[in-house]
Order: sequence, then structure tokens, then C-alpha cells
Amino acid sequence: MSMEERERVVETLPAEVTWDEMAMPEGDLHNQGKRQAQDVLQGYFEQRRRRVYVASELPIYYPGERRFAPDLLVVLDVEPHLRGKWLVSHEGKGLDWVMEVHVGGDRKKDAEYNVRRYARLGIPEYFIYDRARERLEAYRLPSPEAREYVRMEPKQGRYTSEVLGLELQLEGGRLRFWAGNALLLAPAEMNERLRGLLEGEQRRASEEARRREEAERRLAELQAELERLKSRGP
Repeated sequence: MSMEERERVVETLPAEVTWDEMAMPEGDLHNQGKRQAQDVLQGYFEQRRRRVYVASELPIYYPGERRFAPDLLVVLDVEPHLRGKWLVSHEGKGLDWVMEVHVGGDRKKDAEYNVRRYARLGIPEYFIYDRARERLEAYRLPSPEAREYVRMEPKQGRYTSEVLGLELQLEGGRLRFWAGNALLLAPAEMNERLRGLLEGEQRRASEEARRREEAERRLAELQAELERLKSRGP
């Protein structure tokens, strides 16, 4: 098959997942959980100028497998351009990291079926962010050849992702990512922090200006008093 024929085949594959293939919509908690994580990861890798693709609910095609669409996925060392689907045979590699966000309903799909399926597909790490129970679960393949996950255990409340090079933790009802001792902020949090710093600098500048005006006023009063004393003579 020529390259042009291959491209045509790829284009004909659906870029949408049907309702039968998707779980029922789970509302704002579900959307917020994956969107915030996606924003943090994209911002982190862009800042480090790493070629990392991060996507949400993208149709995934593995050879001989029914397509699926994880809530969040990461693929390392590929161009992060926009895609309508991920075809493993076309891209040349499979997914490196997957996270599913669970809010309500039957947990079996995420906690049992996907644990077996993602391991069988050779996805190195799989995380489950259970917002209903405020729990984080994590799984890792012990070797590239392994096809059965080993459950990760947290250390001081954090799970270490070797794929991402980050630590994950639930804190205050939110999923947090850490790079060493540095907390990774979502864009909205970063904007809020920058706004706070700017407002603090503006307050300090205003206070400095007020003090300068007060000092200049006091100096002018002293100079006026000195001139008055001089005018009285000895």
C-alpha cells in the first residue's frame, strides 16, 4: 500500500465515538477533573519544550481491538499537533499514559475491565481518578514485556508516575501534580497568582509613593518654618 493510499485509509476511520461506546455523560465534576489535569500537563510539557501529546476522549485504534476513548491520554516523544484520532499503526506507537475519571455509576469498566485491557495493550501506566470516593488508584507494567499491571502504592500520599516524571496527589478535593517540590498550577491558578503578585506590587508602589509625598510635604513645612525664623531676624 502506498503512502497516499495509507493516508486515505486513515482519513476514512471515524473520529467520533458512538454513544454505545461511551459511558453516560457525568456532568461538571467529570469534565472538570479531566480538563484541569489536561491543562496542567500541557502547560508543563510546553514550558519544558518537550514533544508530548496530551489529549482527552480521542478515539484510539489498536490493531485488532475495538476503538476506545480514554478521558485523558499522554504519548511521549511525538509531535503535539491537533489530531482527530490516534491510529497506532499509523503513528508508530501506542499510548504511554492513561487516566480515567470516575464520578458515578458502575466502576467495573474503569476499575476492572480497563485494568486488564490497558495492560494487555501494553500501556505503561494507568491512573483512575475516582471523584465520587475522592480516591486515586494507579497501575504500572513492571516491564515493557509485561501484560499485567502491578498496583502502585503511594508514598506520603503521592503516586510517582515514571512515565510523566511527576508525582500525583489528591489534595483539597483536587488532583495535584508535583515536579519535585514544585506544585504545578493550572492556567487559572497561575493567572490568579500572577494577579495577586501584581496587586501586591501595586500596593507597595502606592505605599512608597504615599511615603515619598509625606516626606516631601514634611520637608516643605520644615523649609517654610526655617524661612519664617530667618525673616524674624536676631
